[in-house]
Amino acid sequence: MPGCCHCDADPSATVGAYRRALWVVIAVNASMFVVEMTGGLIAGSVSLQADALDFLGDSATYGISLAVLSMSLRWRAGAALVKGGSMGLFGVWVIGNSLYHALYPGLPSAPIMGGIGFAALVANVASALLLYRHRRGDSNMRSVWLCSRNDAISNVAVIIAASGVWATSTGWPDLAVGAIMATLSLSSSYQVIRQARSELATVTA
Repeated sequence: MPGCCHCDADPSATVGAYRRALWVVIAVNASMFVVEMTGGLIAGSVSLQADALDFLGDSATYGISLAVLSMSLRWRAGAALVKGGSMGLFGVWVIGNSLYHALYPGLPSAPIMGGIGFAALVANVASALLLYRHRRGDSNMRSVWLCSRNDAISNVAVIIAASGVWATSTGWPDLAVGAIMATLSLSSSYQVIRQARSELATVTA
């Protein structure tokens, strides 16, 4: 993949730091899933619920990353394929949920969306900063970085959606942000799966 340096092996000098960063990020993501899903259900917000499920998925995929961190490239690429697939499924789910709410519209709570969205943004920016130095590793490490980056972008979008809901007194900004989040997830899924397949082809050649 363009811009991906040293994708054929984990940089051993940073494995310990990467492992510690992953543990911290897993704890942050699991905590924010509970907070954001609770807030999303109370607020009736598609974008908050979508972001909460993303937090849950990230917690699981980061756990997979920890499990295969010291394994061969074949195992790491295989784990990346699983994570890429889960990112794609998340995108499809968000699209479906957005369509449902478009057919049965409601008015989400803008204050709850904005407040929880900001808290999630702080959590994800901190996570992204922890993982930034590891963003150019193999497909497994790249998938973790893309998840973290996507989360921070999604949180900014949720805050914008909250402002739109408040300004227009409609739920359409929330649905629009949900659709954007789905597109971002599908794009990242494609990137991760493409790199993982390329790595698998290398080790099986």
